[in-house]
Amino acid sequence: MITKSNDAVGDPAAAERGILDQQLAAKMGIVFELQSPELVVATMPVAGNLQPFGLLHGGANAVLAESVGSVAAFLNSRGHGIAGQELSCSHHRPALSGRVTAVCTPVHIGRTSSSFDVVITDDQGRRTCTARLTCAVLVPRAKTSDSCEFRNYLRVS
Repeated sequence: MITKSNDAVGDPAAAERGILDQQLAAKMGIVFELQSPELVVATMPVAGNLQPFGLLHGGANAVLAESVGSVAAFLNSRGHGIAGQELSCSHHRPALSGRVTAVCTPVHIGRTSSSFDVVITDDQGRRTCTARLTCAVLVPRAKTSDSCEFRNYLRVS
């Protein structure tokens, strides 16, 4: 299923919990253009996301990469929760104005983890950043009589 939306990853209850206005992606102007398990695309303005020297902040690239990767991880999680484990970003060239576009594709979809490649380009289609995100898939473990809810998702003894 392909959707175009800026909802909190398809969570209609998010508005009721009051978290939509607290999303970092929204504060940075990230707009999700395409969402499917095979491809997530989002854009972000350079303006408002600059570092002191007038270039797009590297941390803004990281937020964009983790945002699209987390959506992709959720769409591939079979309804389970997800949590970011590792993010790496290589910055290739500066973005000075306009918008940057992130394209996220899966590298590995597993039962307990997923990894994604993210390519970020400027308005001229030039690669500005390459990122890799790995997310844990929070698959519930069998409950025992003395286990707490949090322990059902983690390998905690």
